[in-house]
Amino acid sequence: MSLIKEIRDEPQFQEELGASSTKLVVVDFTATWCGPCQRIAPFYEQMSQKYPRASFLKVDVDKCQETAVNQHVSVMPTFYFFRNKVKVDSIQGADPTKLEEKIKKYYDADGETEEDVGVAGHMDLISFVLKNQCEALNESDEHPLTQCLSSGGGYLESDCDEQLIISLAFNQAVKIHSIKFKAPLDKGPRKVKLFINQPNTLDFDAASSNLSVQELEVTKTDLTEGNPINLRFVKFQNVQNVQLFIQENQEGTETSQIDYLQLIGSPIITTNMSDFKRVSGKKGEAH
Repeated sequence: MSLIKEIRDEPQFQEELGASSTKLVVVDFTATWCGPCQRIAPFYEQMSQKYPRASFLKVDVDKCQETAVNQHVSVMPTFYFFRNKVKVDSIQGADPTKLEEKIKKYYDADGETEEDVGVAGHMDLISFVLKNQCEALNESDEHPLTQCLSSGGGYLESDCDEQLIISLAFNQAVKIHSIKFKAPLDKGPRKVKLFINQPNTLDFDAASSNLSVQELEVTKTDLTEGNPINLRFVKFQNVQNVQLFIQENQEGTETSQIDYLQLIGSPIITTNMSDFKRVSGKKGEAH
């Protein structure tokens, strides 16, 4: 029995996106006359069975022309990847390796549901983080920032003293509802200042003296139980980047450590004007 849902029309497409909530949704825009589409179809079926937590949809662009037009699809096959009804990525062409790489990237980030993050209606924002545009000032060479952005082991540790500045950029505007830290009771953060939408990463002097959007006092219970620390949500409604200044750790130890940092919130659904393309000529295939 196929796990792929065939989309009949635009209302059903929107219904499926809405019903999937924070789950990864993969959409195959295909056509019966498209040779590459037919060649990759069995592989797409395999992916739906291999990654059961994701939702796999198939849209025939001739039968569902409204959906194809609304999504600005002009080449077949095209694969879109959605989270929370927001398109987070896309690829064109029948390349099985690239397709599975994209699925795995967002599927791995999709491991936590609303119940797991502890905040109804919100999700882990890690899949929206541009890791190549993130940095941590005063990070240890052996334990850099990337090690605390997943729960798979490793940790971020400061180098010369207890202070850290963590700068995270997003691939689209997001709302941040709360933050979770998992860290040792002695080395975990205690005083944290938050800054948003800065043109550059602050240095330590600026972070110390500038007015922050919010200051947090993290308790040891927060660190051990992984409690979501609520932010002033009204202040974090349109965030392109966020910077965390770890000013002090729990017990004044020489270095600070964060085992896992999680930002909880939701993307802002926006229109990316780069998605609008003038389509002319005959129907095309991607080879």
